[in-house]
Amino acid sequence: MQKYWTEVKASWHQAWQNTIFRKKLIGSLFSVLILLATFPVFFQYIVKREGMLLHDWLLVNIPAIDVSIWVFLAIWGMVILSLIRFAKEPDRVLLFLVGYTLVSVLRIITILTIPLNPPVGLIELTDPLSNAFYGKSFVTKDLFFSGHTSSVFLMFLCLQRPVDRLLGLLATVLVGAGVLVQHVHYSIDVLAAPVLTYLCWLIARKIIRYK
Repeated sequence: MQKYWTEVKASWHQAWQNTIFRKKLIGSLFSVLILLATFPVFFQYIVKREGMLLHDWLLVNIPAIDVSIWVFLAIWGMVILSLIRFAKEPDRVLLFLVGYTLVSVLRIITILTIPLNPPVGLIELTDPLSNAFYGKSFVTKDLFFSGHTSSVFLMFLCLQRPVDRLLGLLATVLVGAGVLVQHVHYSIDVLAAPVLTYLCWLIARKIIRYK
């Protein structure tokens, strides 16, 4: 454990000496804080408007089941794993923060431009940690594209070890399947999430270059 924290301290000390890295890290942290402060207001706004109700062949043939606990464990298990791995890799932290910012901004744009009503039979996800950023009530209209799926997939993209990436991929599949089984999202919301997140990740990789 002592060796781990020694490596963490050394890696951050070295990265912090780079002025460009410092500026980009501070800028990305500031951007994330603004987003987190904006989310409750934004999501409370979208729940008040009407949107389209899609006919989803897959959801019609899947009975809604509450699998919140598995979705919760997959998401926060990946969060813990990512924190442990990224702690020693400042570049990965910066990449995730920039990627998360881009994904969040893109989601805000797509949610605003593609208003959707929630699927029939929706069962609310029980995730007190995630829901803390959404306001007092569970949000049902932040649909296209899936934030749960995209967040876990972004962690997968930022991880480097083969075993970690395998776990990240499995967690992405579990979360994506979970929000469908629970009728929280339409199929297109989940299928589009990895594609759009990957594009944001590619852009983030170019933005964070500082060496």
